Amino acid sequence: MSINHPYQTYQQNSVTTASPGELTLMLYNGCLKFIKQAKQAIQEKKIEEKNTNLIKAQNIIRELMATLNMDYEVAKHMMQMYDYMLRRLMEANIKSDIEILNEIEGYVIDFRDTWKEVIQINRRMQYGQGGA
Repeated sequence: MSINHPYQTYQQNSVTTASPGELTLMLYNGCLKFIKQAKQAIQEKKIEEKNTNLIKAQNIIRELMATLNMDYEVAKHMMQMYDYMLRRLMEANIKSDIEILNEIEGYVIDFRDTWKEVIQINRRMQYGQGGA
């Protein structure tokens, strides 16, 4: 099976060997992918495809919410932001509103880019290459 589907095998291996930080990054990237696909579906008037992609994006936001460590103050603020994003994704789905999706896409990009920086800083610290 893996010979017939090398990309799927690669994807599966990427997920199973990723660190928790890398998994979070994958979730952000997946959310962005589904938002873009939903916007395309809205433009093409493919309602079922829009709905499917926005449900996938919502599920990713729910997963991000579930993984927050609420012992930290920043997690409480992130939870509020994720909750807002989730509600807006639902609203965008109901209204087929690309502007709402653009707003949420911007937030997800900001979270993803910040998370990428955190991963890079952690790697530098982990491998004794402190400093910026």
